Amino acid sequence: QVQLVESGGGLAQAGASLRPACAFSGRSFSSYAMGWFRQAPGKEREFVAAVGWNSGSGIYADNVKGRFTVSRDHAKNTVYLQMNSLQPGATAVYYCAARNGVVRQDQQAYEYWGQGTQVTVSS
Repeated sequence: QVQLVESGGGLAQAGASLRPACAFSGRSFSSYAMGWFRQAPGKEREFVAAVGWNSGSGIYADNVKGRFTVSRDHAKNTVYLQMNSLQPGATAVYYCAARNGVVRQDQQAYEYWGQGTQVTVSS
């Protein structure tokens, strides 16, 4: 059974950076594609970024391209989401997810989910 535990959210001012992390355990980390999703208050959960098992270039939602970077550390079984130039619109609960297969954007493709970490950006 895969377990995912997010950390590293918090409160930031507009223009600042945060780097949430997601620790993976229970199976072979290198077999899983990892995704980040977010859910803002009153909105549906949406795709943010994802990275394949081979740590190639990530894929991103259009509204975060150039500001967010997804990466993974196989030695630590951890995936990161570097978020730069944060704006209040980024306020949401951020979830990481894992799937045993190729990287995908659709959340229905992901089998395992973390509990989420809150990111709040003030203006």
